[in-house]
Amino acid sequence: MRSLPPFDGLVAFEATARHRSMTLAATGLGLTQSAVSHRLRKLETYLGAKLFNHRSGTGLSPTTAGTSLLTEIVGLLDEMALLRARYRAAAQPAVLKVGVSAALSHYWLVRRLPGFLSRHGDVGVELVVAESEAQARAADVDLQVLWLPKAAARASSTQRLLFRERVFPVAMPRLLPRGRALHDVRNLANYSIIHKGRAGRDDGAEWSWPAWFERLGLGAEAPVGIRVDTISLALAAAIEGAGVALGRSLLVHDALAERRLTRVVSAEWDVPSSKVHVVRWPAVLSSDTRVRFFTNWLASEAALLSDSE
Repeated sequence: MRSLPPFDGLVAFEATARHRSMTLAATGLGLTQSAVSHRLRKLETYLGAKLFNHRSGTGLSPTTAGTSLLTEIVGLLDEMALLRARYRAAAQPAVLKVGVSAALSHYWLVRRLPGFLSRHGDVGVELVVAESEAQARAADVDLQVLWLPKAAARASSTQRLLFRERVFPVAMPRLLPRGRALHDVRNLANYSIIHKGRAGRDDGAEWSWPAWFERLGLGAEAPVGIRVDTISLALAAAIEGAGVALGRSLLVHDALAERRLTRVVSAEWDVPSSKVHVVRWPAVLSSDTRVRFFTNWLASEAALLSDSE
């Protein structure tokens, strides 16, 4: 009977060798560090050889046996990824599985999908909520829309830049005089404030109400108000009239156009977001027509949004 090496050990080994760290490999694979360590030990037992030297100043480095194995399995894993892509294309030629955040799908993408389907009726779309790369990997998506720091959002052969956003306060129109932005920004202190994220968590100055109050000349302390975990909840609360929330221009675009939300202060106070949206796909799907159709459509929708602002 053929004796095969543990495949999960090979994957753990390749990721550890690539990152030179079990911790980073575990993060990339969506595992714990102990799980990666266990898989490496199982592989070493099967091979009867040690695969990594002790940690050095530059991280873990493969032994001679590890270097030889790495040369062999990199090509193998690439071939398996290509085989998977070909199999999925043959088994499900018309369905594209897209990973996207809950906020983006709810407030922007879902209502635009009929436009894509009307142009590409032979391509189905399956949306999966994936807030991180690990979640997208676990869901086995074909491509993912990510919200990344600007430094990581460069265009490449497997990634395309989509949206550059701004952050500003929004609220239900009936909460504001004549349903318009405050003439005197100091009056913002009289409104209930909706905070996003856990208390004490640093999401950057653009999401900090104390930072906004200081910019607006209202002091460095913002009212306690309401606190919610995500921007989806913050915008939902604002739409229902619970107070003033900080919104991203993409996510509030439709609600502003339909007067479900309105600006609370004038656009001169907008803060450029420190992150941007990109769409990313695996290299093995670069020639996939479904991926090309969907990314081109997303880019055209991004251009329409930019033209309207």
